[in-house]
Amino acid sequence: MTNQVNQTAGIHHITAFVRNPQQTADFYAGVLGLRLVKKTINFDAPEVYHLYFGDEYGSPGTIITFFPWANSRKGRIGAGQVGVTTYVVPEDAYDFWKERLAKLNVAAEETERFGERYLQFADPDGLKAEIVARAEGPASTWSFGGVPADKAIKGFGGAILYSGAPEKTANLLVNVMGLVKIGEEGGYARFRATSDIGNVIDVNVDAMEPGHGGAGTVHHIAWRAKDDAEHALWRSHVASNGYQPTPIVDRQYFNALYFREEGGILFEIATDPPGFARDEEQAHLGGKLMLPEWYEPHRAQIEQLLTPFEVRVLEGDQQ
Repeated sequence: MTNQVNQTAGIHHITAFVRNPQQTADFYAGVLGLRLVKKTINFDAPEVYHLYFGDEYGSPGTIITFFPWANSRKGRIGAGQVGVTTYVVPEDAYDFWKERLAKLNVAAEETERFGERYLQFADPDGLKAEIVARAEGPASTWSFGGVPADKAIKGFGGAILYSGAPEKTANLLVNVMGLVKIGEEGGYARFRATSDIGNVIDVNVDAMEPGHGGAGTVHHIAWRAKDDAEHALWRSHVASNGYQPTPIVDRQYFNALYFREEGGILFEIATDPPGFARDEEQAHLGGKLMLPEWYEPHRAQIEQLLTPFEVRVLEGDQQ
């Protein structure tokens, strides 16, 4: 295909539904040691925060984002969703994380896939996550609470996708998104993207029962486009393969387009630039509520609707 892109570097971000902003900050910053890199709102529902956590810079491949909606129903994880979000830590940090989760009373289970050990656990809303240790990927430069930089999460290791049509999802990953299939084992097929982070995707081989959205589930997974020019090519490429991408949407920190793949999972393709330092200094990312210019005249009303919270060191890390 001439003048077309057909290979994403990997995951850009993953977005999920939760209920409580303080509980979410305590888990993702307090327990996992991630940095709150942006505090903004759901542009489609300004009474709801949109919180972004990642590495020190909010680099693509490290960003987990949340819509904390107090009255949202409890979701059910199943086909049509990201089932498990994978975080990667340095090779020598696995035991540190095993001990840390135990110390902070986060129940974790050890499991193995494709010759790798995983620590699997859930956040307070039931969102499933796991930690894997790998050499690849740049080391974190961020430390917080009880997590020193040399043990810190580097970003995403990847994700487990739960598909209602696994063969079609696999076909999309390989023939449209440009990942390479590297094996099948234990009920999963494994695919790899070109980046050294956010790059390993496992998909169920057998069809699963569908899930339904709500607190404790992932809303969408976003894939990387290197710039706006490539992003426009991605839109044409996706459409030419029979999918129905949305128009390109300005999300302030990246441009986005969305489409639903045949296994039911909502995919986004997001640009790497401009990033989170476009409206805050790097040293102060996540420090205040940032609004797009069209909402700025309504700041007072919006702030009244949002529940205050803080990023804080957990009691268990103050001893």
